[in-house]
Amino acid sequence: MQIHDIAAPGFSQMLTALSGQLAKGEAFATAQGYDPAQLLAARLAPDMFPLSSQVKFACLQATELVCRLTGQPVPALADVTGFAEARALIAATVARLDGADADALAAGADRPVELALPNGIVFDLSGRDYVRDWAIPQFHFHLCMAYAVLRQSGVAIGKADFVPHMLAHARPGTLPQG
Repeated sequence: MQIHDIAAPGFSQMLTALSGQLAKGEAFATAQGYDPAQLLAARLAPDMFPLSSQVKFACLQATELVCRLTGQPVPALADVTGFAEARALIAATVARLDGADADALAAGADRPVELALPNGIVFDLSGRDYVRDWAIPQFHFHLCMAYAVLRQSGVAIGKADFVPHMLAHARPGTLPQG
């Protein structure tokens, strides 16, 4: 499989699912009578980032993958301050992924990637190692944290909300009715 095949479509599907989860979260907050911005500020633990940052970081991992492998500068992503901004960021990220050139991503597999973290640690990786060891795990970590924050906050989401694209592959007659 090529890098494009294992990253771009999967990231797009999962970000689209995240957008649906956020829509349910916003509707839940509104139905419960509180400001949906409070949900964006929710976090699993005091030392973890809030939901708004988990959304931003998932989008950042997807954006960085395309930019780093194709030699483009990584843009700074705006902070997520509301549900409209979250949806816009996700939509822009999905558009970038959907427009990513498979050959350009493949050419980046051997490109040197310097990954400098805010704490001063620097990793020197090939593009291939960067995708496998950093971008994919980090992307999924932030998706899972966003899902967990929503669930912990009482939003009624489940596995079908996490991987709704899989329902298209379900054998006819095997999905629960109702």
